[in-house]
Amino acid sequence: MSLVRLNIKGISYSQTQNGAYALILNEVDGERKLPIVIGAFEAQSIAIALEKEIKPPRPLTHDLFKSFADRFDIVVKQVIIHKLVDGVFYSSIICERDKIEEIIDARTSDAIALALRFNAPIFTYKNILDKAGIYLKFSSKEEKEENEDQEESIIVDEVLSTEEKPKKSDISYKTYSLQELYKMLDGAVSNEDYEKAAKIRDEISKREQK
Repeated sequence: MSLVRLNIKGISYSQTQNGAYALILNEVDGERKLPIVIGAFEAQSIAIALEKEIKPPRPLTHDLFKSFADRFDIVVKQVIIHKLVDGVFYSSIICERDKIEEIIDARTSDAIALALRFNAPIFTYKNILDKAGIYLKFSSKEEKEENEDQEESIIVDEVLSTEEKPKKSDISYKTYSLQELYKMLDGAVSNEDYEKAAKIRDEISKREQK
């Protein structure tokens, strides 16, 4: 599978949902954009790394990791967004120490926050970009120029509206057996869907207290 290099276009917030952020990645040799929904803390950490002049009074978690890695001669060589499952992106951090390469699994937002601090390139596979990449089509050059400043917020709102569709019908976990619930819980945790995992855990707790 061929790798596609990505650049960070910026971080956008939803104009329709408070507290919703998306990291917008640009295809280097193309016009597609890869939007990734991230948390507020990760958005802040990435924004600080993008703005070189901003330095927090105390190191953030990703800054601490950078200092730790520098002290022990660990270098982040590159980040690869290698998998997309049920809307969740999975990434690997390729590190090197004493000419020995190691691959570390990481959340994509954390991996990119570290890539920025190490000036490491970010890649994804072509099939992931084919599946999740967005290409905004404008009917005219004038329309594109008018919407250029709002392009990122247009993308994040489009992504969030797509993600919301499956959530409209709230699943009732009462009809599932305990065995099925535990299996669903493992799946939710593996997919980093902690909101779903919490709901399943609540249902399991209710059953076990009876």
